[in-house]
Amino acid sequence: MHRSATRFAATILASAACTGPALADAHVEAGSEQASADKRTIMPEDPGARGFMEQFGFSEAVIHGDTVYLSGVILGPAQEGETQEEAFDRTFQYIGSILERAGSSWDDVLDITTYHVDIDASMPALAAVKNRYVKAPFPAWTAIDVDRLYTPDGVVEIKITARVGE
Repeated sequence: MHRSATRFAATILASAACTGPALADAHVEAGSEQASADKRTIMPEDPGARGFMEQFGFSEAVIHGDTVYLSGVILGPAQEGETQEEAFDRTFQYIGSILERAGSSWDDVLDITTYHVDIDASMPALAAVKNRYVKAPFPAWTAIDVDRLYTPDGVVEIKITARVGE
């Protein structure tokens, strides 16, 4: 259920294109003071989105040491009047806002994993947009074709691992 909840909330957030600041805090259970020094989380300021994430126990991103782990972000179908590239661009902007709140950037991305419900249909638009954001030296990238994502209309899920910027 945790995995499903992560994808669901990430979809909600990507669809809303929330780009406002989030809190990077020591969001840990009471009695875990040591964990707060080792692990910080990025949570949305939007009360609804934050409440959902807290209910299911996950974050937009986790910072541990000098590494940032983003929860997967699901791209749904393009909105009316929007091309697939524009939809990917909106999603990459959203991911960029999470990276920024975590003290990172697209230049700091180490690994990208993408899950595609139709890899042949989604890869050209994804690659075109990704190449606008991700420059050499390139991160590792794994693209996986799957039967479906958590949301029935999900097209691609994008999961990022990055380093904290210098």
